[in-house]
Order: sequence, then structure tokens, then C-alpha cells
Amino acid sequence: MTPTSAQGASRVPVLRWRGGAGQEIDDWVCMETPVALEFNGISHAVMLATPCDLEDFALGFGLSEGIFANAAELYGCELIVSDGGITVRMEVSSRSFANLKQRRRTLAGRTGCGVCGTESLADVLRPVPDVSSRTQFHGEAIVRAMRSMRDSQTLNALTGSVHAAAWCDSDGGVRLLREDVGRHNALDKLIGALARARLQSDEGFIAVTSRASIEMVQKAAMAGAPLLAAISAPTQLAVDTAQQAGMGLVGLVRQDDWVIYAHPGRILLPVLSTDTSGTHMTVQPSRYAPSAPGRASQTA
Repeated sequence: MTPTSAQGASRVPVLRWRGGAGQEIDDWVCMETPVALEFNGISHAVMLATPCDLEDFALGFGLSEGIFANAAELYGCELIVSDGGITVRMEVSSRSFANLKQRRRTLAGRTGCGVCGTESLADVLRPVPDVSSRTQFHGEAIVRAMRSMRDSQTLNALTGSVHAAAWCDSDGGVRLLREDVGRHNALDKLIGALARARLQSDEGFIAVTSRASIEMVQKAAMAGAPLLAAISAPTQLAVDTAQQAGMGLVGLVRQDDWVIYAHPGRILLPVLSTDTSGTHMTVQPSRYAPSAPGRASQTA
């Protein structure tokens, strides 16, 4: 049965051409709305986002940008809808507000950009915390998580135009998932949802339906995730940042294939594999096991 309403989506008349014939129908498209984030009355950022889970978005943005030290620094959140978009008014702690004023910059957010409006190179290449967790994950769990995400992407099933970010348990089960037209927004929503649910991010990993750019790695590291898995490839800056943070980075997760770009000690590989000649090769995951909290040993 076709749904008649959906949060974050609307129906528009379209002309569908299929099999050599045209048909006029109503189809679902994702909503994209300007969302202004206000902290104690100060407008800090305007992002183009899908207008759902905005409380999670506001909290996650504050956490991933280092404005909040923890979720308790967000005292309240109110959504104000106007003709121009949605304003998220937040009441925050004096510490986080002072931090915001010290590092304040004006952002004009765009769908594909996570650092628009950043004033200096230092803001883009900001240091990220060490990922202290020494949790490791089986490669099969990463593949299972990416497959399971499809069933949980209800908005994308309708519109085919949104990204998803999911927090997955050690078995690859999707525990939380958020969607948005922007990949950074989806991840911020997930980080906020994780904090609200009081789940320990270091007990699972984050999977995303996008490329792993430096901003995605930075946000995942700020959330304390020991591993980020992406359906597409990462950038060089993303790989460097993951290495520095001690976070596992896996990309190009397709079917039963994936590529490990940083800290392979986070992934438990099969003991045996077979090359094209039929010769068995032994894989020793312990060689790459994290040697100290916050840093996994790098490959030779």
C-alpha cells in the first residue's frame, strides 16, 4: 500500500517514462529546508536539511562540532516554523555558550559541504580526540550492517535521494538510523540520537551510505566511534585523520567486499583466504591489534 504521508517527504506531480510509455502520477520527493541553529539567541549556522529528527540534529551538531562537551549542556530545544524555514532555538549551558562565542563563525550550509563558511585552515583541520576504545569487529558484521541499513531507510525507499547514518552493534545489527538529504546532517542526527538514547558509541560502529570525507571522520571521532564504515571510498585527509584518531576506517563496502584504509587492527579478518592460484594464505589479525588505548598500531 502506498503511504499518503511521510515525515521529511512530499508528493509532487511527475511524468514517468517507462517501457516506452508516459504516465502522469504523484511521486515522493525528499524535502530540503533551511534550518537555522540558534544557541541562547545567537544564530550560529544555517544548514539545508531534511526537516525530521531536528532535535537530534541540533544536539548532534553541537557535540560533533565540540560546542557541547556532553548532552547535558543542551538544556532545551524549541522548533520555530516560518515561511523561510525552521529555526531550532536551543538553551545551552554557560560553558558551551562561552565556547561557542570564542570560536564562533558564520556557516552557510549546503547539501554537499560540511565546512562551508569556515574562516581558517585550522578550523578545517581541527584536531580530533583519540578513540580510546580497543573494540574490534568482524568483517562479516560490517557487511551485514550495510545490507541491513537498506531495510531501515524508509525515507530513501520513498524518495531515493537521501543519505543514512547508522549505529550498529558488534554483530552488525542496526540499532539506530537517521536519514537526511545531506550526509553530514544524517551523521549529526545519528550522533544526537545516540546521546539521547544514552548508548555507548564505543560498543558499536558507525556505517554511512556516502563517501568518508574528512568531516565524516571528524564527527565519528568526536562521537567516540572506534570504526567508520562507508559505502564509498574515503579521501586522503579522511584516511590521515582516522590514523591520527586511532579509528578504523573501512570503505567501498559492497556485497562481501571492503577495503580497510586505516587501523586494520579494528577488523577481525578470517584466518584463511585463498588467492587466485588456489594457495591458502594465513592472515594474522593480532599483528595489527591495538597496542595501547587511543592508538591502534599502524601497518608496517
